[in-house]
Amino acid sequence: MIGRTARAGRGVTRRRSSAGHALATWTTLALSCALSCALPSAAWAEALPDALAKAYQTNPQLNAERARQRATDENVPQALAGYRPQIVASLSAGLQSVRNLLPDNTIQTGNLKPWIIGVTVTQSLFNGFRTANGVRAAELQVQSGREALRNVGQGVLLDAVTAYTNVLANQSLVEAQRSNVAFLRETLSVTQRRLNAGDVTPTDTAQAEARLNRGLADLNAAEVALAVSQATYAQVIGNAPSQLRPAEAVDRYLPKSREDAMTMAIRQHPAVMAASFDVDVASTNIRIAEGTLLPSATIQGSASKSRNNDPALSTLAEDQASIVANVTAPIYDGGQAAAQTRQAKEITAQSRLVLDQVRNQARTAAVSAWVANEGAKITVSASESEVKAATVALQGVQREAAGGQRTTVDVLNSQADLIQAKARLIGAQRDRVIASYTLLSAIGHLDVKTLNLNTPDYLPEVHYHQVRDAWHGLRTPSGQ
Repeated sequence: MIGRTARAGRGVTRRRSSAGHALATWTTLALSCALSCALPSAAWAEALPDALAKAYQTNPQLNAERARQRATDENVPQALAGYRPQIVASLSAGLQSVRNLLPDNTIQTGNLKPWIIGVTVTQSLFNGFRTANGVRAAELQVQSGREALRNVGQGVLLDAVTAYTNVLANQSLVEAQRSNVAFLRETLSVTQRRLNAGDVTPTDTAQAEARLNRGLADLNAAEVALAVSQATYAQVIGNAPSQLRPAEAVDRYLPKSREDAMTMAIRQHPAVMAASFDVDVASTNIRIAEGTLLPSATIQGSASKSRNNDPALSTLAEDQASIVANVTAPIYDGGQAAAQTRQAKEITAQSRLVLDQVRNQARTAAVSAWVANEGAKITVSASESEVKAATVALQGVQREAAGGQRTTVDVLNSQADLIQAKARLIGAQRDRVIASYTLLSAIGHLDVKTLNLNTPDYLPEVHYHQVRDAWHGLRTPSGQ
């Protein structure tokens, strides 16, 4: 009897050893899958700079903003039209029925076909400097629009970075959860074999089964998040994600200190520069409003030819040509011009306050981005240490469980700690990349030139020079 008990004990020990070996094997597989999921085949991989280049070229939001800027460029030739002559041609012709009562009480009737053709040329000589100030305001609007376009470009590139890293992170989480499910399945299988051998209680089996179901739920949630991030990626980048390469932070482009980040943000961020141009536009509009109170002078030349076939008239044809100078000075317009001037001054004061607000926002955003980036570095380092420690702890718990010093729930808890540590590391690595690009955006340097992307830079000034001095033509430079 004692001998059978001893042999049974050795059998249980061998089963525990085999169970511990199985758990260790599945742990190794889980770690290798979690680490390899972020390193896809280089032959089919798409790097982050390639995705950013695609987004820069094809993103609808950015292309719509470019179209808006091209429309803003047209304000300049519209303002320059005030310097140019206005030419109007006129033509009138018709049928006219005439019934004339002559002095001798006779009646004369007839059907006439009069017509007149003429051309008028009007040139403004002085209009209270409104044309000059209008051109300046239009050019300042173009400058403000360019900065707004640059700001939208930064936002699109940051969205692309976020979409790219979210797909990477969610792919890694899915692989980690799959490895976790595989581990839990094997644990449940081992526990059931041990239950059949009488080595554990049904409680252990129930605990392993509960953890497996939780793992399946976590895997489903990770797969849903991956599908959502893939859809967002296609929306921002323009194509569905394939195999993505690990993304890297852009620390080499970042300022060295928080103070440098703040200084660069309030001086170089496109939102600040756009608000500064808006102040100049508002100030120029004051002078435009004041210009309506000044005299204006125009010169007008006209020529016309008319014909009339009424035989009762002494003149059947008339040719005219004239040139007339016209000077007008406003005396009182009911207070409209004064109200417009006061309104322009208040709008200018508002624009200055908005500029102060934007500067404060840029400063705050730069500080927040700097702190977040520095904190992300610490979080990544701590998460890496946590994963290493959790891996060692799981291996130790497995060995102790194989020796009968730990229970199944201890192994399951240790595995859960490791999976949570991996998830935190994956999230920290994603946040690290996003934080670096966010800081680059906060200082106004998230653009094609800084990142050296393999795509031509969109130059809004090209279209501006194409249309600035255009005197005529309905087609846009793109041929539309």
